[in-house]
Amino acid sequence: MKKLLLPILLVFVSICVQAAEVDTIQVFSKAMQKEIKVVVVKPAQYKKKKLRFPVVYLLHGYSGSYAQWVKDAPLLMQHADQFNQVLVCPDGGYNSWYFDSPVEPSVRYETFCSNELISAIDAQYRTIADKSARAITGLSMGGHGAMYLAIRHTDVFGAAGSICGGVDIRPFPKNWDMVKVLGDPSTAKQNWESNTVINVADQLQNGRVKLIIDCGLGDFFLQVNRAFHQKLMDKKIDHEYIERPGAHNKAYWGNAIGYQLYYFSNFFKQGKA
Repeated sequence: MKKLLLPILLVFVSICVQAAEVDTIQVFSKAMQKEIKVVVVKPAQYKKKKLRFPVVYLLHGYSGSYAQWVKDAPLLMQHADQFNQVLVCPDGGYNSWYFDSPVEPSVRYETFCSNELISAIDAQYRTIADKSARAITGLSMGGHGAMYLAIRHTDVFGAAGSICGGVDIRPFPKNWDMVKVLGDPSTAKQNWESNTVINVADQLQNGRVKLIIDCGLGDFFLQVNRAFHQKLMDKKIDHEYIERPGAHNKAYWGNAIGYQLYYFSNFFKQGKA
């Protein structure tokens, strides 16, 4: 038994050395005049000082935080190692929907996520600072945010995903405190029309950004995802669309993120949108 102990310990140490590492940092937002917490998952290969890495930004859902992805997707660090990606999970506020609010000046998460955060991560970490090596995805509210930001900033993001995403917010006027960031839909209808992903897609040209959309058959956002998929089909926008058994819960997005990171990995290998 003693002869076996050393090899077992060496294997254990090797596994520990190869594991992804997690940083929790703060990034100052000039637009919102506050520090915002961000989780950064670095793959094991990050220890090799000369290497640079593609980055995937992961946006959390309503009432979540920067810590949601790490908690809800237990294989996240293994995925970072497997696909050799830096994963960045910013705090997006509890109900920002990741746009610059037309009614609440303190909510400027489009500016933060598409500009300030990108600059900070590229300055602090060894990233490949180009859209060909940058993707964004999210769950629920974050799925809306990822699509919204990628479509509006095709010069920043080369690929985008949505998992259980609220890609059309208009059918839910009384939900998730959206009135606080968009105003009453009866008096501020245009705010809702111009900040919902399904309408923002009108400005998208085919080939500008790679898209993958995933929603469970038991999800309350299924119909808006189907409508978004049809809109992209009508506009002849190439994209991946997935429906499969599952509901709006962490079991679904904790599993789906592996598929999306694989999709992004293939995109990064191609090196272009």
